[in-house]
Amino acid sequence: MSEQKTALVTGANKGIGYEIAAGLGALGWRIGVGASDRGRRDTAVEALRATGVEAFGVPLDVTDDASVAAAAVVIADRAGGLDVLVNNAAITGGMPQTPTTVDPATMRAVVETNVIGVVRVTNAMLPMLRASASPRIVNMSSSVGSLALQTTPGIDMGSAPAAYLASKTFLNALTIQYAKELSDAGVLVNSGCPGYTATDLNDFHGVRTPQQGAAIAIRLATLPDDGPTGGFFDDAGTVPW
Repeated sequence: MSEQKTALVTGANKGIGYEIAAGLGALGWRIGVGASDRGRRDTAVEALRATGVEAFGVPLDVTDDASVAAAAVVIADRAGGLDVLVNNAAITGGMPQTPTTVDPATMRAVVETNVIGVVRVTNAMLPMLRASASPRIVNMSSSVGSLALQTTPGIDMGSAPAAYLASKTFLNALTIQYAKELSDAGVLVNSGCPGYTATDLNDFHGVRTPQQGAAIAIRLATLPDDGPTGGFFDDAGTVPW
């Protein structure tokens, strides 16, 4: 593997994912832009290259086994390996959405993308990550997935969609389990919360910019070897589980 670090960012064609790719690319990293939409993927790659980032497109549907397996081959062929995986791709399932009204099919689709998709991509990329000198996995979560915050009196978590909220709690639990299993391999695995960021997931109602939302992922992707693992963080520090 070359000394230049390589990162794969899923859902990197827009919003927070694009800004994570741009931020890591600005550090001199080679960036795999993971996205299922070819047009948006190509546009993102061109935009990154225009700023001097060494970027390449990775056709990737996180809900499809064959697509994920093919993506691993693309990264191996184009970069020779992988140092960082940022699991950013996610869906909300639409609004409004409460536990008593959510369609089970919606719940299934959200979990398939936000949770099972993370497992699918992570496990496919692990052989390359294990070969890296400083492997990192960043799972983009949300504070709405914090059971501690959800159950603390006086804290209003807002009207987060029920399926999305539950999927982020599920994802946080997986982050802990991956961190435990991979600790001996030197793989640091953490969840990051971008804050309430203006993206198409919330119809751009968020108060933070995608660049601000990307900052936590960039920090976790560039942790030193003695950095934390199995944690949940935002810009202010540790988020309670």
